[in-house]
Amino acid sequence: MPHQSGREFFHGPPTTNPSMDLAWPFGKLEGLDCDDIREAAYEIFFTACRSSPGFGGRNVLTFHSSHDNGDGGNGSGPSSPGRRANNGAATINPTSKIKRALGLKMMKKTYSRRMSICAMGFSNSGGGGSGGSSPSSPVSHHGHSASISGFSPAAGLGFSTLKPLNSRRPLTSAEIMKQQMRVTEQSDNRLRKSLMRTLVGQMGRRPETIILPLELLRHLKPSEFNDLYEYHIWQKRQLKILEVGLLLYPSIPTDKSNPLVIRLREIIRAGDLNPIDTSKNSDMMRSLCNVVVSLAWRGTNGTPTDVCHWVDGYPFNIHMYISLLQAIFDVKEEIMVLDEVDELLELMKKTWSILGINRSIHNACFTWVLFQQYVVTNQIEPKLLSAAYTMLTEVEIDARKPDKETTYVKVLSSMLDSIKSWVEKRLLYYHECFNKGNIDEIENLLPLALFSAKVLSEDVGVMEGEGEGEGEGEGSKKGDVMLVDSTSDCLDRYIRSSVKNAFAKMIENENVKHTEENGGPSVALLDLAKETEDLAAKERELFSPILKKWHPIAGGVAAVTLHQCYGTVLKQYLAETIMLTDEIVGVLQRAEKVEKVLVQMVVEDSEECDDGGKGIIREMIPYEFDSTRLKLLRQWIDERLKKEKELLCRVKETETWNPKSKSEPYTQSCMELMRSANQMVKDFFDIPIGITDDLILDLAEGLKLIFQEYITFVASCGSKESHLPELPPLTRCNHDSKFFKLWRKANPCSVGIQDMHQIITSERNHTRPSMSRGTQRLYVRLNTLHYLISNLHSLDKTLTLSPKVSTTRTHLGDSYKHCGTSPSHFKHVNTLIQSACDNVSEVAAYRLIFLDSKLVFYESLYVGEVGNARIRPLIKVLKQNLTLLTAILTDKAQALATKEIMKASFEAFVLVLLAGGPSRFFERSDHEMIEEDFESLKRVFCTCGEGLIPEDVVQSEAEPIEGVIALMGQSTEQLAEDLSIISRETSGTGATSPGQKLPMPPTTRKWNSGDPNTILRVLCHRNDREANQFLKKEFQLPKRK
Repeated sequence: MPHQSGREFFHGPPTTNPSMDLAWPFGKLEGLDCDDIREAAYEIFFTACRSSPGFGGRNVLTFHSSHDNGDGGNGSGPSSPGRRANNGAATINPTSKIKRALGLKMMKKTYSRRMSICAMGFSNSGGGGSGGSSPSSPVSHHGHSASISGFSPAAGLGFSTLKPLNSRRPLTSAEIMKQQMRVTEQSDNRLRKSLMRTLVGQMGRRPETIILPLELLRHLKPSEFNDLYEYHIWQKRQLKILEVGLLLYPSIPTDKSNPLVIRLREIIRAGDLNPIDTSKNSDMMRSLCNVVVSLAWRGTNGTPTDVCHWVDGYPFNIHMYISLLQAIFDVKEEIMVLDEVDELLELMKKTWSILGINRSIHNACFTWVLFQQYVVTNQIEPKLLSAAYTMLTEVEIDARKPDKETTYVKVLSSMLDSIKSWVEKRLLYYHECFNKGNIDEIENLLPLALFSAKVLSEDVGVMEGEGEGEGEGEGSKKGDVMLVDSTSDCLDRYIRSSVKNAFAKMIENENVKHTEENGGPSVALLDLAKETEDLAAKERELFSPILKKWHPIAGGVAAVTLHQCYGTVLKQYLAETIMLTDEIVGVLQRAEKVEKVLVQMVVEDSEECDDGGKGIIREMIPYEFDSTRLKLLRQWIDERLKKEKELLCRVKETETWNPKSKSEPYTQSCMELMRSANQMVKDFFDIPIGITDDLILDLAEGLKLIFQEYITFVASCGSKESHLPELPPLTRCNHDSKFFKLWRKANPCSVGIQDMHQIITSERNHTRPSMSRGTQRLYVRLNTLHYLISNLHSLDKTLTLSPKVSTTRTHLGDSYKHCGTSPSHFKHVNTLIQSACDNVSEVAAYRLIFLDSKLVFYESLYVGEVGNARIRPLIKVLKQNLTLLTAILTDKAQALATKEIMKASFEAFVLVLLAGGPSRFFERSDHEMIEEDFESLKRVFCTCGEGLIPEDVVQSEAEPIEGVIALMGQSTEQLAEDLSIISRETSGTGATSPGQKLPMPPTTRKWNSGDPNTILRVLCHRNDREANQFLKKEFQLPKRK
């Protein structure tokens, strides 16, 4: 705060820096500025002292004051000097009683400075009452002025009242007040003239009976001013004084509807526009005199009284009196009180009867002025603070007196509240306001704050409580209630608040210094930890030794508060953290060190406590780093699994089942999923904290669920049943009948023998794979599943065998301990993948054979005559498909896929024989060609790849088909006999009587030589008369159409 001039007399609300703001406690006077207050205060002061030497007469005249022998008597307090006079000259008293009592320093070379000031001479600065500032004024000298409480100190010395005859004579008290209050010679002359005219023939008139603004309006004319504008400004000020004293802040409240009030307001409004006529014959002036006198001389019930009230209403009178008290401070050395303070205060006491001031109110105001000057001068003079504290002891004595006036209570409570608030602002921020250079100031401010709080609670608070409690029955109890905390509680509040504010300042600085580009929050928190330790050390070394005088564990309270503050920031930091990294571990380790330092500080500070510091230590809730780490790890796992789940949902929506490349024949989605999972596990083990089995199980369980969902998604490709053709109805073969021949002629567009030869020829000339895009995508799914298998194995190994696991694996079951094998976290997932591989391979194989290759297989093989529709074209296409398959599939996926194609091919072959529809018929002699074709089909799979399917596996799958082919080589009679026997055995009917029909065997699709439905279908495709008759007789099957 810059050094400010103390020569301004403050008035109104504060206008200084809010951080150093001392609140003006006495309200704002509407319509009056600081110059108006100063001018009016001097006029009242001069009027009250008119009979004193230097103010008008040569000798001391009799002074009648109603306060002289009452509360305003000679008094014995530090601000109660005896009355002294030296023919008008101020007494040069090197041992001022007031300054000695208040512990204030005497000024140096006071006498010579008074001589030099007088010898300088004074120029007339004009300006009727508004006051001017000369080049030699303190305002010009200091370059600025203070305005912390709303008053404005005098601006300088560019004025004079009387031309001195002796240039070396000391100034009189009147001259000192005149220059202190910045009164011009012209204003002083007008005031003297007005009083002289007023008191003609009334020299014994008491000053409190003079309504000064009214008398000035009556006796001063426009001709006594430089111009009409100056006069109008002066007149408006006088009218405003009357308005404030009689209407706005009267000591006796007025009724707004009172005709006198209404009339006075009308006159004041009229004076705002133009100067009012104040001549003797003016109706306006007569009306003004009548209204003002009536309002000033009325009693509480509105009737006339012998006491005049025009400037004694609160807070108007306090503004006036404090304006006078401000004059006790030296112009040049504004931290110094004038050595003439005894005489000046004695003269100011003469205004008490006019302003309604008494000894108690004076003590309160004088306390405020001393404290305010200490603040205004940037707190560089601690003796002013000590003086204010000394005066506060006098105030406490006054406050304990019974029957305190309402005005006094208002003054005291407002003044103490303002002082206490300002002091607490600094104590609540003592880390910011104090350092090694001014640390001793705390010892002066703390007693002031505590004492103010004590007076407010025990005296003022009690009086206010009793006043509010009148008639309530329990009002007397309010006097026993403490309105403020005890000393320890107050200190506790100061310490906690200041520590929190200092910590908040550190956070603000760290936020400014650290951004994402230069370290971010982790570095900021590490720096904050160091600053926290530094702040704790500063508290222990600098502040705690002083605060401990009032609070036994001041350092402990500060340490606990710091612990809470840092813990709050740490908690906030950790709440926004989803990944434990080296930086975060460093932060936690640094926080552990901070906690140890603060705990040690509390323990050391609490050694002398009755409870050994247990109470304060209980406030330190441990940071609980182990549980914090565990919580963060689980939070990290949950967050990463959540992201993995989001990735899964995203890839499911965008998957097209196209391979990423020839070298990577699996889906992009699987690669992304596995890459993310591997990175998650890597990041998990990179966390520099001991990993437990429980955490690994949590991570593996979450990944397992994600993989299961993805596997289900990959395997969702339908079933083989969707590709199998429907079985045609059973009919009797009647190839040589006239109806069959007519059918051949009636369907020229149907695929016949000649057409089939063309198709076969075309296939021979343009052989190419028949595998569709859809089938290829199914094999990409199969690659994806095998990619999962290999990567899950690696991932499982990482989770199982990581050296960073800090505990023994006891949660995975005892079976692994006995078998000596490593536990698998994805055993169930692997089982699910194998099942998915079987399903995808099967569906792809049946799609390839029954959909993609149906033209050369199911729809062409053996259509018409067997000899004209052999299997060679199919074998060629099948080999091409298998070659393409090996190019698409990974090595590990080829065996299963080829085996499923073999099984689908064998089932398609048998369906051609048993459910080929009306376009197929077989002779017994076709058996050898069919058997030869099937051998060719088997040979394809036996020689496919490098042992993809072992011959024994091929033979095992082929045995049922070979049994069916063997049936086709049997005679019709043998087939009919076998069908009859097996059907009766299967149905349980045994031997049948003549004429009893055989039961229709059910279709089980389990084609083999022992299945009655298989034998029945061989007979249905046998092209001879015996078969036709047997089927007609036993089953009444219709002929083919």
